[in-house]
Order: sequence, then structure tokens, then C-alpha cells
Amino acid sequence: DIITFDNSDTLTSIAKKIESDIFVSLERVEANAKKFNTTYENELHRVLAHGLLHLCGYKDKKKSDIELMRKKEEDSLELLKKN
Repeated sequence: DIITFDNSDTLTSIAKKIESDIFVSLERVEANAKKFNTTYENELHRVLAHGLLHLCGYKDKKKSDIELMRKKEEDSLELLKKN
């Protein structure tokens, strides 16, 4: 879905600034939207939130990490709905 490359250097990381490249497979977003019965826009937002969460240090390898990541993704999507 998404690949993130953290280009932040040590100084910007300490200052809480993130510099990165993010690559999104729009074809995968479209397929996942159909698979999970959601809109393309919602799935794109979820994928982008996922990539940003990785850049903030969240992982998704262990079951507990995946659960936390999903919760944070949902929280992010709720914030978008408020705007």
C-alpha cells in the first residue's frame, strides 16, 4: 500500500521534524477499498495515516503493535471527519 522513507537527520528528529518520502500504490488503495467495502478516499486517508504513524515511530510487526496501529489509524480518520 505505502512505503515510507524517513529522511530526517538526527538534529531534525530531536526537534520533532520529519522529512520523508512517501510512495503510495493507488492501485492497491483502490483494490483495498473494494475489499474492505469502503470508499477510495477513506482508504487513501487510512493508508496515509499508516505511513505517517510509521514515521512517528509506530510499528506493526507484533499483534499488539498492529492493534495499536489500527487504533491510531481510526483515531486519525475520526479527526478528518471533524473537519
